[in-house]
Amino acid sequence: MDVRVHGKNMRVEDSVNDMAMDKIGHASRIFDDGSVADVEFSELRNPRSAGERFKIEITSHTAGHTVRVESVAPDATAAVDLAADKFERQLRKLKERLIQRSRNRDHKMLNSVSYPSDEDEDDGPGTIVRTKRFAMRPMTPEEAGLQMEMLGHDFFFFLDAESGKYCVLYHRDDGNLGLIEPE
Repeated sequence: MDVRVHGKNMRVEDSVNDMAMDKIGHASRIFDDGSVADVEFSELRNPRSAGERFKIEITSHTAGHTVRVESVAPDATAAVDLAADKFERQLRKLKERLIQRSRNRDHKMLNSVSYPSDEDEDDGPGTIVRTKRFAMRPMTPEEAGLQMEMLGHDFFFFLDAESGKYCVLYHRDDGNLGLIEPE
């Protein structure tokens, strides 16, 4: 896996850069498919969050899925350690699920894992602050659930492979998943 390290509004020290390339490269041995892992460092300058000064985000498109991990720590090396461990766990989980899915095609079930939501600061009610565009490939609700879990999002918009309609999969308050389908 090709590891690309860069800083967002900061310069990444050479020792931290080498450590990140080492640890992320070691974690990526699980999938040896020639994909790219994008590692982005940023320094949070809020004096109230002194214990969370450095933030690291790792994004990789592996085996047809997007794996995204983020962690914060008081120093850059601790952030790399936390993020590399999370990244390796996510890759292992993805590989196990892909193997399980190929073995048990008859007994597919949605995962019932819930994640805490990250609350973003907004500029006011109804203001669009970001637009994302991505390729829609047909997938089953089970695959959409796996993709949503790998991204760490609360919902996932996808094209249903069976019906050919656009659907939304989301986390419910009771810990289960919900599916919104058009009529």
